[in-house]
Amino acid sequence: MLSRVITILLSGLLLTGCGAAVVAGAAGAGYYVGKDERTIGQITDDAAITTRINARYARDDFIKVIDINVDTYMGSVTLYGPVANRKTADRAVSLAQSVTGVKKVVSKLTIQ
Repeated sequence: MLSRVITILLSGLLLTGCGAAVVAGAAGAGYYVGKDERTIGQITDDAAITTRINARYARDDFIKVIDINVDTYMGSVTLYGPVANRKTADRAVSLAQSVTGVKKVVSKLTIQ
């Protein structure tokens, strides 16, 4: 099962031209999965949630996706990083909460 999931993920990266990242990422992924208490399914679900949140941020006019770090663990999302104002922080939390699979959002965003 694990090798099948990794193969699918690596295939997707190769098709997008990220071959060099795949080689380094595959070694890291094996270590990460071995040290994590989540199942491979939970890790995959959390990665998908993080990806969907980042995609929403990238399409949003108020949020600079590069400034916000999204960490997801068992459906719980924590947001880190600087934002311009409270409105942007609230928007980031709202967008994260709207993603399927998100159980809660913890904001550790800083207003600058």
